[in-house]
Amino acid sequence: MSLSARIARTFGITEDESRPVLIGATLFFVMFAGYFMLRPVRETMGVAGGVDNLQWLFTGTFLATLAAMPLFGWIASKVPRRRILPWTFGFFAVNLALFAIAFQRDPENAWIARTFYIWISVFNLIAISVIWSVCVDLFPSAQAKRLFALMAAGASIGGLVGPLLGIALVGPIGHAGLLWLAAAFLVVGIFIARHLQRWRDAQPAGENLSAQARARPLGGHPFAGITTVMRSPYLLSISLFVLLLASVTTFLYFEQARLVEMKFPDRADQTRVFGTIDVIVQSLTILSQVFITGRLVQRLGMAALLVAVPVVTMLGFVWLAFAPTFAVLAVVMVVRRAGEYAFVRPGREMLFTVVPTEAKYKAKNFIDSVVYRGADAVSGWAKALVDMLAQQPAIAALLGAAIALAWALTGAGLARAQARVEKEPLPEGLDVAGEGLRR
Repeated sequence: MSLSARIARTFGITEDESRPVLIGATLFFVMFAGYFMLRPVRETMGVAGGVDNLQWLFTGTFLATLAAMPLFGWIASKVPRRRILPWTFGFFAVNLALFAIAFQRDPENAWIARTFYIWISVFNLIAISVIWSVCVDLFPSAQAKRLFALMAAGASIGGLVGPLLGIALVGPIGHAGLLWLAAAFLVVGIFIARHLQRWRDAQPAGENLSAQARARPLGGHPFAGITTVMRSPYLLSISLFVLLLASVTTFLYFEQARLVEMKFPDRADQTRVFGTIDVIVQSLTILSQVFITGRLVQRLGMAALLVAVPVVTMLGFVWLAFAPTFAVLAVVMVVRRAGEYAFVRPGREMLFTVVPTEAKYKAKNFIDSVVYRGADAVSGWAKALVDMLAQQPAIAALLGAAIALAWALTGAGLARAQARVEKEPLPEGLDVAGEGLRR
């Protein structure tokens, strides 16, 4: 039996779909291996810049994201769809090389650390969003429900390998060496994406999936992402879902940074701690994506992906309110992040398979970056204000539980809306705020 046949039989897909699953999973692997190798470095730089300054870093990240969006919108408008990812990855690879040189020359500079923290916080959302934009552009909704979880498993494997590489290599090659290696991963990702495009070119498809369509620019203007979102109740609901997700994440993130700074003052130790948490998260995520996610969505629908994790997170916040220790926080962080990668992220991306092509790139990237980082900034200041006024971690935890409940309710509504739109898909070029999205 061939490898394709074995994959198809094991994971419940057709043999023809095994090749794009492998290519897509490999693309996610190289991207996430590079990012998660740097993620502990980012957390270390955030602590180096001062835990009390995190809300300023989040605000700076939001402003940097706002500045980056017109540039990405211009690229998406002028560059053929199939070249959006190579241009984006190439730009970020050059940036990583410049940061590597800066770290080599002045590794203790706090402002370089803060700048890198802001830059990588913009990079990770845009780069990951671009990969998912390519996938939702190449696969219709029915295929996406079968394939996305398996392809995302490549991200989780990369997310497991990345921190292991970081833990092993941060001593021998330093932070600068990790940046050079991550830049190489991005370059490899460009060539893998080309193979995925070639596979789709060989498949029969409608106009929105054809090679001729992907060879043309999307057109429109650089700010089309925000205008499209503001006209669409469906996309606004996705924005609210992402806003609540980011707010929950920020509340937990601030507590993590505070407790790690207290327990692990050495930078290398901090990088190892953050890397160890990432390893645990990604190990759980891989098991879930390979054996649970796809079967769960086929049996229980998308609501299971979009609601379960928010509900569990809400219960975790309540637990944290009564037991505000690092051990409890670590458990809640691991469960929330593993659940997000295994269930919430694939479900969230499936929501975009029913929208027009321009929205899959421009509106999606606006939501994934500007809305997400805007929520980070606002919730970061809110967390700092609550801590200052209440002087009790339990208050912030209970507020986080309330936000998680709203997140769960929004996810349930989105699952119903996606099912309605999937039955009556919008033709290409129709206003995404059309009647099909209003019902």
